[in-house]
Amino acid sequence: MALIFFVVPLAKWIAPGQTKLELLAHEAIWWGFALVLLLWLRYVEHLPFASIGLRKPTGKTIGFGVLAGVALIAIMVVHFAVIIPMLHLSAARSIAEKAAIMHHSLGYRFALVLRAAVVEEILFRGYLIEKIRQLTGSATLAVLVSIAAFTYAHLSGWGLVHLIPVCAGGILLALLYIWRRDLPCNMIGHFIADGVGFLLG
Repeated sequence: MALIFFVVPLAKWIAPGQTKLELLAHEAIWWGFALVLLLWLRYVEHLPFASIGLRKPTGKTIGFGVLAGVALIAIMVVHFAVIIPMLHLSAARSIAEKAAIMHHSLGYRFALVLRAAVVEEILFRGYLIEKIRQLTGSATLAVLVSIAAFTYAHLSGWGLVHLIPVCAGGILLALLYIWRRDLPCNMIGHFIADGVGFLLG
């Protein structure tokens, strides 16, 4: 669990800039960390990938994944249309961060969205929730740690205001995983939400 909190600043430290090489290095670090966890799960813990919800998708996987994606998009809409105006918050930092991402090629943005959907669900939902639940016997604690880790991972660059929908999305995705234990379902929902934000602009 501590490694998940470590990899966030590590990725920024190794690849702090916006050159193509640094952007690719940043993505590679996240993919590499997920690969290490999967190898650890399979060859050290001797557990199947299904133990963290990685299993063959079904029709329900797709259906609930799409619904989750719609719910995540709704969270963002409410955040920008209702919460920010109502509380007189500034979305300038979030807008600037998104604009910087949208400046890059569609191919890079697709790779970014895919990495977020796949890697973040492996790290912050499947593996983290299962390990915390295994160690403590508490699904509630597992969900809380998952939400905290996911929110922390989005702090750098996006700012505090953006953490409101991130935290809400983390709650939704953690509860979806606890209910379904179907990681591809989470990945679909995550991909749809991020894809609408970063691929359709």
